[in-house]
Amino acid sequence: MSINKIAATLTQTEIDLAQYCLAFARQAGAQKVRITLSKSLMNLIGLLNGEVDKTAHALDRSLQLQLFVEGRYGAFSTNKLEKEGLEEFIREAIDTVKMLQEDSCRDLPAPERVAKDARTGRELGLYDPAYDTLTAEQRREMALASCHWPCGAIAEEGEYSDSVFDTLTIDSQGLYARHTETSFEIGYETTVEDAQGNHFSSYWWDATPLLKDLQWKDCAEIAYKRALAQVGVQDTTGGKYTVVVDTECASTLLTPVLNALGGFALQQKNSFLLESLGKQLFPEQLTILDLPRTAGETGCRLFDSEGVATREMPIIDKGVVKTYFLNTYIASKMGMAPTVEDATRVKVLPVGGYKTLEELLEATGDCILVTGFNGGNSNPVTGNFSYGIEGFLVRGGKRVHPVRELLITGNFLQLWNNLVATADDARPCLSKLIPSLAFANVDISA
Repeated sequence: MSINKIAATLTQTEIDLAQYCLAFARQAGAQKVRITLSKSLMNLIGLLNGEVDKTAHALDRSLQLQLFVEGRYGAFSTNKLEKEGLEEFIREAIDTVKMLQEDSCRDLPAPERVAKDARTGRELGLYDPAYDTLTAEQRREMALASCHWPCGAIAEEGEYSDSVFDTLTIDSQGLYARHTETSFEIGYETTVEDAQGNHFSSYWWDATPLLKDLQWKDCAEIAYKRALAQVGVQDTTGGKYTVVVDTECASTLLTPVLNALGGFALQQKNSFLLESLGKQLFPEQLTILDLPRTAGETGCRLFDSEGVATREMPIIDKGVVKTYFLNTYIASKMGMAPTVEDATRVKVLPVGGYKTLEELLEATGDCILVTGFNGGNSNPVTGNFSYGIEGFLVRGGKRVHPVRELLITGNFLQLWNNLVATADDARPCLSKLIPSLAFANVDISA
């Protein structure tokens, strides 16, 4: 067994300690208890202009304690994991909770709702044994081999990292749920200069739980080409445009929709999707799924932070809102049935049969291609938004010249109802599988 594996994943001694803390908290006066024990190890190599610029090795452990005492609730955390110190920590935490206001809505999830199939942490195949064999020299060699320097850029910054994350959630009702995963990441930001001395920067990155799938060889070169493509920015007049949003930044337009379906926003009436459950508020061609149990996929989990079992389900089905995301507490406050607390592995189903971004642009013809958002905001109550954008003016399906310092405005419900097509190019390294999106009649101002 390698040193990395011993250091990174939870040992039986640590698990036994968490179970001891659970029993001790019960004995000390807590009626119900949930404990989450987490451990992570990260190795990082930073690169600057083709040379190693920094290295890092970080190991973290923490124990989160959630106590339900005499109708009251409190959450506490510590990274000091010695039995004697934890006993005092738990006693003081219980005393603190007793001083809080009673809250009858606080409770553990019903036992029948929690995960029963996450005993080892390896069930989803997200732990790569290749991690155990990696040496410091192999990491360094791979990082250096990923550079594209010298390449005509004025600066090339990159990072390679690998990490292991292991978490165990247990509670006083018998929950035992563990999740273990590895992650391998590579990312570059490259800056180029035009003839007038203007600087243009862009990035590219990849991440995967399995080392064999990491696209590290071309990452720096793609970042360089993306930066180079920004040279030659020209002004563009405002008006109504068809807008294609690249998959790399499309989450900016979907995340507010998912947030609006979240329990806290709904309970606080801070959501433009209040009372939307079961209603067709989006176009029939829009279906969004939550697929948290797909083996080997980034972001998948068998349980949420309460230990509630995830399930594959539609979030929006042919335009109809099918679920809210309500944890035990929020559901109780709203008088509704609880669900999982959040979407895990979101997938927007493709529309129109176009495979690539280039096919989508060709079919769209004249449009603005958005490759990045820079600044702006949205109103969670109304759904109105205003974002700065950069990208390309497209004519006849071909990029004509780069554009920037444009402003896109509108309302999320109206925007999504103007969805006309998508590509099928969502990147698997993202937790939200959102393809490139084409919207009609979008307001752009210069």
